[in-house]
Amino acid sequence: MSGASVSAAPPKPAGPVRATTPSERWRRLRLIPLAVGAASLVTGLWSGLARLGLELPGGMPAVAEFHGALMVSGFLGTLISLERAVAIGRWWAYAAPAIAAVGAVLLIAGAPAVAAIAFLIAGLALAFNSIIVVARQFALFTVVLGVAALCWIGGTLTWIGGAAPAAVTGWWLAFLILTIAAERLELSRLRSPPRSSQLTFAVATLIIIIGAARGEYAADLAPFSGVGLLFATAWLVRHDIALRTIRFSGQARFSAACLLSGYVWLGVAGLLLLVAPPGTSAFTYDAAIHAITIGFVLSMIFGHAPIILPAVTGARIRYSAAAYAPLAVLHGSVLLRVAADLTGHVDIRALSGPVTILAFAGYAVTLLIVSRRK
Repeated sequence: MSGASVSAAPPKPAGPVRATTPSERWRRLRLIPLAVGAASLVTGLWSGLARLGLELPGGMPAVAEFHGALMVSGFLGTLISLERAVAIGRWWAYAAPAIAAVGAVLLIAGAPAVAAIAFLIAGLALAFNSIIVVARQFALFTVVLGVAALCWIGGTLTWIGGAAPAAVTGWWLAFLILTIAAERLELSRLRSPPRSSQLTFAVATLIIIIGAARGEYAADLAPFSGVGLLFATAWLVRHDIALRTIRFSGQARFSAACLLSGYVWLGVAGLLLLVAPPGTSAFTYDAAIHAITIGFVLSMIFGHAPIILPAVTGARIRYSAAAYAPLAVLHGSVLLRVAADLTGHVDIRALSGPVTILAFAGYAVTLLIVSRRK
């Protein structure tokens, strides 16, 4: 908003003085959880390198043991909660991202027990926000968004209860997958899909939840999780509006390319859980997890960053075809990791970590440089 020039006696240097409006002050406060989420991402990626066996300055960071919690709850939980709060537009909605950010700081500081409690409260706050959204607009996509928040809570409760990390992972992955799928379900209405498509979507959601409740990621067989991922992939490929926007140009095509390539990795993860279930092949569990988290989830972030960042920060984000380069590097890193996991090449698996970080850094630098141009 434009401000007015203010003059007073004695005279002050000439120039416009912008008044800070309440909306601008609230927008600045949004930057706090956003910054904590970014710090969680950087710390999580760094700890991920240590888990891959790479020698880092200072040795393995203490937070490496909680790499999954930091990436899912600290980074993505804060980001998703912040995006939901911006959409609701009420001050109380920001409790979820604020508490999630506190949990991330506590986890980085070496207090995982207290951080888990903070993440649990953040999940409850996000679930409350989701209930408000359902009350405003009762639809399948709003209900699934609420169910996704409950999956975050379920995973955190499982973590607090001392369950195996793989059992926790199933709930947290359901949180991420269902959140993204529900948002795509909302936009799919622009294609006027048949009503039967909602039934298919609901079935896919139910199967994914059953797989998480059975703790299949910690077992030798993952039939429900695998079938659920394949159902979700089939629905997204068939009904997502990205099939239309991929024919456009510029930012619309790039976002669609991010989405469609991400769906490929979601389907690959489903196949891995069915054809080569965890425990029957070297690092198959790792391959399926990172096909989802890097190939699917991070690809969604690449596609949505130019939309989310302006909504949260007010900054103008510009598009450049150069963004395809880091996107290609990102998917190359997933291909390296999955191939190395399935063949047992530990050295190639370790190499995939720096390639993933290179993709993220390259994308961030691309957005920064392009957006600063006049």
